[in-house]
Amino acid sequence: MRRAAATAKLNLALVVGPLRGDGRHEVVTVLQRLDLADRISVEPAPQLRVEGFPEDTLVRRALESLAATAGAEARWEARIWKHVPVAGGLGGGSSDAATALRLANETLPKPLGAEALAEIAADLGSDVPFFLTSGPQLATGTGTELTPLELPQDYWVVLVLPRGERKASTAAVYESFDRRNGGEGFEQRRARLDDNLPLVRRPRDLASLPTNDLVASPLTGELLELGAFRADVSGAGPVVYGLFLHREPAVAAEHELRRHGRTWLTVPTWYG
Repeated sequence: MRRAAATAKLNLALVVGPLRGDGRHEVVTVLQRLDLADRISVEPAPQLRVEGFPEDTLVRRALESLAATAGAEARWEARIWKHVPVAGGLGGGSSDAATALRLANETLPKPLGAEALAEIAADLGSDVPFFLTSGPQLATGTGTELTPLELPQDYWVVLVLPRGERKASTAAVYESFDRRNGGEGFEQRRARLDDNLPLVRRPRDLASLPTNDLVASPLTGELLELGAFRADVSGAGPVVYGLFLHREPAVAAEHELRRHGRTWLTVPTWYG
């Protein structure tokens, strides 16, 4: 049996352009892994089974795609232990799929190479290829073109899932973005990201990156008042994050924000 952590991610910046000719949006986003993680196990089995999370679709699709690409039978049992909030903007499902894909590939007599795995991952979803990499990445295009980044890792992260808020479908979030002409000014926002990203040396420098183009939350203001040097929504939300230089104010903020919903205290991590 093979086991591994399937880490959550933050979008430390998310710049979105207008609708492209292929029906998708141009995105530029900074992706950072978090220590908060699901756990995944994979082992050979007589038939394909995915246990532990009945709502799963991505892990099953990942294993079916791996088998089809490798010319093998999809004979694995995968188990998911969920800790990352579901549909919160933290990429838990994508991370589960990428982790299961990697672990199952290791069981093949002739494992696929990194390029083939990345192609499978890109077909599963725009976030999935990121979880086959290590360290922060700049994702461009549809979110699957990745460039490694050197970013500071020495800060604390408070996550808040507001009570009663449910994530709209990703398609609905983008439809709302289009209705308000959110893609206008994309080149200027991208230029700001391109200009400021090389200047990020210390955690506080992350505050200079553009904020999330898709969604916003009033909780970001409260996080800033509680001492965060940056606060934003991750992905399509609804999870809101605050970045803190020191543990003590982060712990205090996490306790204070429990009145708004579920909270977590975590840190960046380089590997899954």
